[in-house]
Amino acid sequence: MSATGIIIGEDGRSRCHWHANLPDYLRYHDEEWGRPVTNDIRLFEKICLEGFQSGLSWLTILRKRENFRAAFAGFDFEKVALFGEKDVARCLADAGIIRHRGKIASTINNAKRAIELRDEFGSLAHYFWRHEPGHNERPAVVDRDYILANPTTPTSVTISKDLKRRGWTFVGPTTVYAFMQAMGLVNDHLEGCFCRPEVEAMRAVLVRP
Repeated sequence: MSATGIIIGEDGRSRCHWHANLPDYLRYHDEEWGRPVTNDIRLFEKICLEGFQSGLSWLTILRKRENFRAAFAGFDFEKVALFGEKDVARCLADAGIIRHRGKIASTINNAKRAIELRDEFGSLAHYFWRHEPGHNERPAVVDRDYILANPTTPTSVTISKDLKRRGWTFVGPTTVYAFMQAMGLVNDHLEGCFCRPEVEAMRAVLVRP
């Protein structure tokens, strides 16, 4: 890896370093991370999984993602909001996910809050994308130093505070910024990564909710 945070893959392509050339992580980097998402279910899934990641690596969560989807009804927040103690016990017994009572309870709570947010704003997508950072908040160059120095941003702090005010849990500003990066509210693929211009092109034509 160079000082810029770029590594060259076996296919000769330049990429952000963090996938470490692990096949599943590389595929996530290439095909998902940073590409804009406006689907409410996927947005809810991601913010919940970012909460589960707290204290762990994203790779750990990624490799359990299908198990999480099975455990939490595909992250359909209308269904998850109806979960009760039997569902909590079922999840705590599920070795395929992270068996953390607080994070499981948080997902159920946040599903209820997601319904409230959807009812108020029309969709989760509209709520989150209305917070998309303006050009004045974005750096001229996204490089390794910028990413390391900015685990949060003013926008992620604002969203975090607002979600907490609305009763959401496990939505600190670092968690929210990781969500923003993954869902394409910002393009944090590094300069020199082949995905960066692809994501920019997708964002340029995206119809904001």
